[in-house]
Amino acid sequence: MSAAEAPATESGEPARGPVRPGGLLDVLGVASVVLDTDGRIVLWSPQAEELFGYSAQEALGRYAARLMVHERHIQLVGKLFADVMRTGQSWAGGFPVRHKDGSTRLVEFRNMRLLDDRGDVFALGLAVDQSTVRRLEQDVALSERMVKQSPIGYAVLDTELRFVSVNPALERINGLPAAEHVGRTLPEVLPQLDAAALEAAARRVLETGVPLVDDTLVGRTPADEGTDHIWSHSLYRLEDTLGNVLGVAVSLVDITEQHLASQEAEAARCRLAVIADASARIGTTLELERTASELAEVAVPELADVAAVDLLDAVVEGRPSALGPSESAVIRALALRPETGSEAVRAADRPGQIARYAPDRLVTECVRTGEAVLVPRVRDEDLPRIARSAEAAKLLGRAGLHSYLAVPLIARGEVLGALDLKRTRNRAPFDKDDVLLARELAARAAVQIDNARWYQNARNTALTLQRSLLPSHPPVTTALEVASRYQPAGATSEVGGDWFDVIPLEGDKTALVVGDVMGSGVSAAATMGRLRTATTTLAALDLDPARLLEHLDKTTSALDHSIATCVYAIHDPHLRQCRIANAGHLPPARVRPGHAPELLDLPTGVPLGVGGVAFSSVTVDFAPGDELVFYTDGLVETRRHSLDERLASLLSLLDPARPLEETCDLLLRMLHHPDNHDDVALLIARAQELP
Repeated sequence: MSAAEAPATESGEPARGPVRPGGLLDVLGVASVVLDTDGRIVLWSPQAEELFGYSAQEALGRYAARLMVHERHIQLVGKLFADVMRTGQSWAGGFPVRHKDGSTRLVEFRNMRLLDDRGDVFALGLAVDQSTVRRLEQDVALSERMVKQSPIGYAVLDTELRFVSVNPALERINGLPAAEHVGRTLPEVLPQLDAAALEAAARRVLETGVPLVDDTLVGRTPADEGTDHIWSHSLYRLEDTLGNVLGVAVSLVDITEQHLASQEAEAARCRLAVIADASARIGTTLELERTASELAEVAVPELADVAAVDLLDAVVEGRPSALGPSESAVIRALALRPETGSEAVRAADRPGQIARYAPDRLVTECVRTGEAVLVPRVRDEDLPRIARSAEAAKLLGRAGLHSYLAVPLIARGEVLGALDLKRTRNRAPFDKDDVLLARELAARAAVQIDNARWYQNARNTALTLQRSLLPSHPPVTTALEVASRYQPAGATSEVGGDWFDVIPLEGDKTALVVGDVMGSGVSAAATMGRLRTATTTLAALDLDPARLLEHLDKTTSALDHSIATCVYAIHDPHLRQCRIANAGHLPPARVRPGHAPELLDLPTGVPLGVGGVAFSSVTVDFAPGDELVFYTDGLVETRRHSLDERLASLLSLLDPARPLEETCDLLLRMLHHPDNHDDVALLIARAQELP
């Protein structure tokens, strides 16, 4: 018989012949017993042997009541048996039965009358251990309650992966009643999900038996068609006790809120990490441009694709920065990250450039109001308000700028400038959390930038003061050729109090001075100016160098306990000598043709301002062609080398045949490191023949 001719089952599907038995009857262990009209046992199944303890040989032909029922229940059992045989009405219930071992067991019975083809009547009894039945009933009841009342969605799919059943939670999740699930496949019920992938996973579980646990599924269902949800789902293969595959069980939990909360927590952790990183990286120096660059480096790529740090030019110059409603913002670009790359970078102002932004520009609005300006989704009409020029707007458009944020840099109540942030392709738009993070970074950096700004202004003031007090060009004398240099300390250090001077005296003599005021900043520069003035005044009196240092010592003591070192020399071309006194300063070097360069052996003396110690003068030969090299400690002192090593290096660089200007440049280039935190005064004098 072909499949088309096979008899149909009750479901309407063609019968496919025998299938493997289910295991539920084996779990129950249903015993079958047949009695004749006299109540004698005529049939006894193997399950009856197991349930009651009697073998078939022991049970067949015996009265069932006498074999299995306690004496006190004989009369009741006889009446029930008679009712079944007389009326044909089945009887069901639990009854205590005597086991062969003498114990009593509760057994669940189903009794019914049978009629054979000759009209003979029999009684069929189906019996199951009542404890087994109760256990299965409890398991089924528990499972049913849990499935129906659980907030987790459950479904059972058959071996064709069609819905067999769903619980109420899954009805709510999918937005469809159970009737619209049953008999349909996953893609048919949930077309807005990636149901094909879920179905493929279910088929693998069905074939392999390996469960899929806590996998993530993202999509939409008819219950909420406008919003993506995230579910955690698990798949398990269902089998009966004999190993027959029944289908696949599906569990589904909506974890959208937990996922969003986890994302927010992770975002918060990342923000804290960025802030911690910023605290460590921003403000490592008091250099304005370096501090601005550190802020831009923190912002990219953690917060933006392009970051610019801009200050109002008035702020950099130390002028009031408030803007009126119709005023343009004159902005000086300090830092840009990345430095090269996309067209968005090309559209930005280069560091050091000064640009004027019209009143309607967003960065102007930011620095005028002191409030953040956010454009989450940039449209074409927004670009002219973001860019400085029409050309820059086109570059931003081609770069794919889609989100913009500017936050003010505010320190001590003053708006200094703005942190300008841009996101281009493949980045999510700026949101409120990004605004909070950017404002926190800007607030922390603004204080550091303001410190650097004030320090730089103070340093520039001190440097200007110091340079105004130093001779721009030493005076020309008839007996000396002179070259000099003043080199400020590194960019992150304060200006010191180093100075030099060349003072013409009567009789063709010349005073040479190099000194170093302890300390730094405007105070040191001012003290240096006072000492230089005092030295010039005293030099006009033609005092002996030691005597002059004694007067300077008293002057220094009166200047708020200042301390300075100084070397003072008087060159007399007629005597071809120099008379020199030293107040705690490094000794000058003498260079003579035909001789090795040497450090003059002078009494060191004590610094000016210490007081109470006499100074000594020493006379040294100084013939035409000889050179004296005066310098401050910033030229030779380092942390990595001993002073003797550095002084030896100084002497090795001196050559009487080299022009003085070249010697100055050589000494600064070879000995003064850019990171040295001390300034340098250098003075070289070469004796000449008198006309």
